[in-house]
Amino acid sequence: MEKSYSESYKEAGVDITAGYKAVELMKKHVARTMPAGKADIGGFGGLFPLDVAGMKKPVLVSGTDGVGTKIKLAFLMDKHDTVGIDCVAMCVNDIVCCGAKPIVFLDYIACGRNFPEKIASIVGGVAEGCVRAGCALVGGETAEHPGLMPEEEYDLAGFAVGVVDAEKVIDNTKMKAGDVMLALPSSGVHSNGFSLVRKVFDVEHCDLAAPVAELGGKGLGETLLTPTKIYVKPVLALLKEVEVKGISHITGGGFYENMPRSIPKGLGVKIRRADVKVLPIFGLIQKKGNVSEHDMFNTFNMGVGMSIVVAKEDVEKALSVLRANDEEAYVLGEIVKSDDGVILC
Repeated sequence: MEKSYSESYKEAGVDITAGYKAVELMKKHVARTMPAGKADIGGFGGLFPLDVAGMKKPVLVSGTDGVGTKIKLAFLMDKHDTVGIDCVAMCVNDIVCCGAKPIVFLDYIACGRNFPEKIASIVGGVAEGCVRAGCALVGGETAEHPGLMPEEEYDLAGFAVGVVDAEKVIDNTKMKAGDVMLALPSSGVHSNGFSLVRKVFDVEHCDLAAPVAELGGKGLGETLLTPTKIYVKPVLALLKEVEVKGISHITGGGFYENMPRSIPKGLGVKIRRADVKVLPIFGLIQKKGNVSEHDMFNTFNMGVGMSIVVAKEDVEKALSVLRANDEEAYVLGEIVKSDDGVILC
């Protein structure tokens, strides 16, 4: 790489040597996600051996997503080591909903200017997310876009691939009235609804570090930037012990859009509003923004990051397995005959 330098390209706004430095800085992070502890990045494609031992018909499952406008909080707080966790979470939490185990992840960072230490910090978060999900960060791309976006800003997206045996795909076909929906608590707002959050709090013009009583003395910025919880390991542990009939990742669209995606036609879920363990941040958003309760449940996760449906007789075992894997799951609602999707009462 010692001959790879272009003064003309640098004058146009792209410093390719900064890109090389960023890659060197991120190698230690990438190595954490590899089974052999190696960071073999820099080639034109990410290689990873696929272990399908014991599977009769392996099926690859893919998912892609970004962090959304939550990334604005990272800019305002100059904290870039957690949004990568969000990026991984939004992808792997989706693909585990059908029972797939995430195996590889790739990221894409578009930036106004490549500041190697900042890029390495972002990738450090991505690597941490991969460790939590049990998958390997096999590659990615950092692209400088001078003139297209401000120098200090960037956007982050990712792509995950997982694998599941065809006969073990979770497809809701066995769900019936009387089954029970469990809630897996969220860590906060996660990575959805931030356009509304930013408007409600006017984040560009407020003191994000000031302690907020309703948040237990934490600052608003710290609370909002809390990374999305990754549910892969507890869910995969549950799938080994209990028959799971449906899983929903509660993202943008909240309860009303996401829960029905794992419930077949003719069935719905009845949830008592009092049974939802709503986190304080959502009460603050609703009060500060004068947001209707319907819109809150149709925009945010409201403290429930993932929902899982099991048979009534499997509830206690499912809760036990989840709690043994550090998930304080609880009973959220009941599957009923209905065409209304989510019945919040």
